[in-house]
Amino acid sequence: MSLKETEALHKAISKAKIRNPSSDCIGPIGETNMINGLKRVVDAEFYASCTRKPSVYRGNPFLIEAALAYGFRSNSNTDKNKKEDSDNDPVMRVSRIANRVPLLYQQSAGAIFKAVLDTNWRSYGLSQSRGALPRGPVVIMVHIASVWVPFTSESKEAIAHYPEIIKEIKLAVRECGRKLGMHVRRQKRIKQELKKRDYIKTYLPHIGEALRDILALKDKQVDRLIERLTETLEKSRKM
Repeated sequence: MSLKETEALHKAISKAKIRNPSSDCIGPIGETNMINGLKRVVDAEFYASCTRKPSVYRGNPFLIEAALAYGFRSNSNTDKNKKEDSDNDPVMRVSRIANRVPLLYQQSAGAIFKAVLDTNWRSYGLSQSRGALPRGPVVIMVHIASVWVPFTSESKEAIAHYPEIIKEIKLAVRECGRKLGMHVRRQKRIKQELKKRDYIKTYLPHIGEALRDILALKDKQVDRLIERLTETLEKSRKM
């Protein structure tokens, strides 16, 4: 085979669309079951999950699933008198699963931990220092299902750093992060709105007294005025 024929063969192979291996043999946990599993462990205010489409690494099909829980109570935030401080928030807990089996050791050595660590969680409303996991009442669970899980060693304690696997993990984690960000931003808006309402309600009686002095209103008229102002406040400032 000549050099030109070899180059032509190489170009033809790179352009050819090779069918991915069958993914019928993969057993995902499912988004509903992922959330139910978190609910059995963590009592949180918000849950989100994501199941990616099957992908391939080195000819082996695999599938990534992710779920997170946000807003659980911990020892650091049970005291209501403590001021809100992101430094006192717990560090995100990462739960890794391979073919429905939890991975308990070498947490920071696997592809799952790297993908979670490389995610910009500040975009989703969490505080995060450079090169560290985000802080907040968050638990994230990542599951990889495959016919051949690429472990880093024979002990099967961490997932190998294959680019295809890390990419799919990041996409699944970011999908859950976007759902979390929507929830966090909505909670902040509600909190700010309630704070504004409290401020306005605090000054409504003073406004009524000022109008009584200016317009020479009676007490009943002042009470009606305050009631109308309160109703207007409830209608105009919707959450």
